[in-house]
Amino acid sequence: MRRFFLTALLITLPWGPGLLAREAPGHGDLFDHDLRRLHSSEVVSLRERFAGHPLLIVNTASHCGFTGQFSALEAVHRKYADQGLKVVGFPSNDFRQEADDEADTARVCFQNFGVSFDMFAPISVRGDTAHPIFQELARQSRAPRWNFYKYLVDREGRVVATFSSMVSPDSRRFEAAVERLLRE
Repeated sequence: MRRFFLTALLITLPWGPGLLAREAPGHGDLFDHDLRRLHSSEVVSLRERFAGHPLLIVNTASHCGFTGQFSALEAVHRKYADQGLKVVGFPSNDFRQEADDEADTARVCFQNFGVSFDMFAPISVRGDTAHPIFQELARQSRAPRWNFYKYLVDREGRVVATFSSMVSPDSRRFEAAVERLLRE
C-alpha cells in the first residue's frame, strides 16, 4: 500500500516521472494566442514574445492578501531578465478578488507596485471557462488553487515546477527553482 501511494504521488507531481510520461507539449499549447495588454489596446503575440524563453507565469488579483507579492515578482523579473526569464502576469477574478475596473487593476500593478513585467487583460484561470493557456498549465500540473499561483515553464513550454500562493517569489526555495530552470 505504501509503495502504491508513493508511486501515485510521483506520477502526479509536476516534477515527477508522470510529467515525462504525458504527451509532450508543443509551443502552440501555450503560445498560439494573441492577448491584449492590461489596460491597453495593444495586442501581443505570445509566440513572438515568449516562445523559447523560460517563463514564470502567475495568476494575480488586485485585492488579495497576497497582492504584495507583486513587489517580489518585480524583483525576480529585474534580477533574471538578462538571463532570459520572462515573468508574465494574468489577472483573474476567478477567486472574486480582482477589481471590477481594469483601470484599477492597472493602477495596483503599475503605480502601487511598479510592475514592469508583462501583464495582460483579465482572463479566467480555472474550470471550463479557463483560458487555453491555463487549461494547458492545468493539464501539465494543476489548476491554480488561489491567486498568485506560480508556474515555472521551460523553454519547450513544459511546466517544471509550481508554487502556491504561500510560497513567496523572494523565498530561497523559489529562487533555487528559478536558477535551476535557467541552467537547463
